[in-house]
Amino acid sequence: MSDLKQPQFNPGKGIGTPVGVAILGRGTVGAEVMRFMQEYSFDLENRIGGPLELRGVAVSNVEKHASEVPAELLTTDARALIARDDVDIVVEVIGGIDYPRELILEALKAGKSVVTANKALVAAHSDELAAAADAAGVDLYFEAAVAAAIPVLGPLRRSLAGDRIESVMGIVNGTTNFILDAMDSTGASYDDMLAEATRLGYAEADPTADVGGHDAASKAAILATLAFHTRVTANDVYCEGITHVTAKDIAAAKEAGYTIKLLAICERFTSDDGTEKISARVHPTLIPRDHPLASVSKSFNAIFVEAEAAGRLMFYGNGAGGAPTASAVLGDLVGAARNKVHGGRAPGDSTYANLPIAAFGEVHTRYHVDMEVADRIGVLAEIADLFASCGVSLRTVRQEDNGDTARLIIVTHSAAESDLAAVIIKLKNMAAVKSVNSVIRLESE
Repeated sequence: MSDLKQPQFNPGKGIGTPVGVAILGRGTVGAEVMRFMQEYSFDLENRIGGPLELRGVAVSNVEKHASEVPAELLTTDARALIARDDVDIVVEVIGGIDYPRELILEALKAGKSVVTANKALVAAHSDELAAAADAAGVDLYFEAAVAAAIPVLGPLRRSLAGDRIESVMGIVNGTTNFILDAMDSTGASYDDMLAEATRLGYAEADPTADVGGHDAASKAAILATLAFHTRVTANDVYCEGITHVTAKDIAAAKEAGYTIKLLAICERFTSDDGTEKISARVHPTLIPRDHPLASVSKSFNAIFVEAEAAGRLMFYGNGAGGAPTASAVLGDLVGAARNKVHGGRAPGDSTYANLPIAAFGEVHTRYHVDMEVADRIGVLAEIADLFASCGVSLRTVRQEDNGDTARLIIVTHSAAESDLAAVIIKLKNMAAVKSVNSVIRLESE
């Protein structure tokens, strides 16, 4: 995010001094943050060293919240609230990018620490926000931006700061995991399970950000930035959603001993020319049914971190919802408030490594290819030759007779994405191939 700089010295307000908090937005998360601040006020004061005092709540419609929030706390003027001298920390839970970015930058430049749950904003502008926080000597926290209550960003920033992280992989979107898990357990279609997810409140009225993989891509960018000390934005993340996953794909995966999950995969590798590079990608992925991620059900999230010294670590929990997200926001709020009371600030994030981000074609993975082919002698040999001509070797081949055609399910060995993509193009132009039903990447056991 930002390069290491000498932080400004913050002497602290002193033990017992109130810490003023402004909340921007009062949706599901904002309302829960307010509730927790009130219910846990005694505990929070003792953990911080001074009381948290809510100075105001910025909303777009005062009347909508008037029955639940004292009138003197509500305002539609977020900028005026941020500028108040008695506000020390700004909590942003509005969502979106452009408007929240403006508000957060104003808050940071005014010397206010900021806590945000806005993954899209952090993924798009973390360098600018971190630079503003460094310049002002204040804190910028965003634990809630990835996997809600699951504490994964803190360990990446602190607990694993002395280690070398090789990869971060996991399920980071609850909506897509709910849909795929339900398709796997019921055999229902994607459309039916999306409708069910919407009915139950797991999916938004417009689910594009979730089912298109964009939400997960923003989180992958944040994880990769912290893990590899290299600036990664959502635009650097290969992104493929779950809208094309069918009940037939799920059934075929089951037959082969796999399940399908939407995974965020961030990894460090050495390219063919000997250069160390990193990649970040989000796509539906086949994983063995005995893999720990295969058992992650409903809207839960799970993230694996593999480090050179620490080995393999797994973080699991509820990755969505108002209360879990508010829990992460409160954790950040406590950290920022402690620094306001006692002095100092949390270490900033760095991008000192500045590793090159690999083109997606350089990434190595495996494919599970399901196709219909002409049922005649020599077809399998022709297809094997085609794969070989592109430098891709076959690991397993399964054939099922289907009248005049045969169904072939091929699993490849690991190969460069560019070579695998070339195979698929050639297959679709091959006379013996009637159709390529699905192409899904596969993670090694």
